[in-house]
Amino acid sequence: MPYYVHGADQPDVLDGLIELSEAHWSYMDRFADRLILRGPTLSDDGEEHTGSVHVVDVADRAAAERFAYEEPYWSAGYYQPLTIARAVVLVDRPDDAPRALVTAEWEPADLTELAPSLLEDDRLSFVALLVEDDGSHSIGIVAAVAGAPSEAADVIRPAADGLTGGVAMTVTARRWQRGGRSQSDS
Repeated sequence: MPYYVHGADQPDVLDGLIELSEAHWSYMDRFADRLILRGPTLSDDGEEHTGSVHVVDVADRAAAERFAYEEPYWSAGYYQPLTIARAVVLVDRPDDAPRALVTAEWEPADLTELAPSLLEDDRLSFVALLVEDDGSHSIGIVAAVAGAPSEAADVIRPAADGLTGGVAMTVTARRWQRGGRSQSDS
């Protein structure tokens, strides 16, 4: 069962992230075959690490929480509170192009279908609907979109509006790069 996990960096943690990077990589290596999506969020100029995103396939919420809370950066206190949500993966076209990661979150809404045109949009390399643990209601969407964050949010906003039926939502777009240990790192 896929779960979306996002941790935003606390201020001024770059030195600590660098210091713990091998522990982070070693921890992630244990989940490599279950990581559907992974990578850092970045500042607008792409120069600073601002957080980490993972979609991991685990047995249940308890396993997703263990994955998140046992991760070395979280254990060291480098993340602000985490977001953990069950994910229904609709598109996964891996590539290494720089992307914007767009998330929209809303109060639980009845599940509805996404417009097929969104899922066929070649600017999207990843789309997952975020749902309550029992799968009964949608609570958000996460997507990796080619383009600047401001443009990427405009790609996802109409789909999110259609999914919520007018329920208020929060849309966030950040620079993002698909991650993972490179062969030279192993």
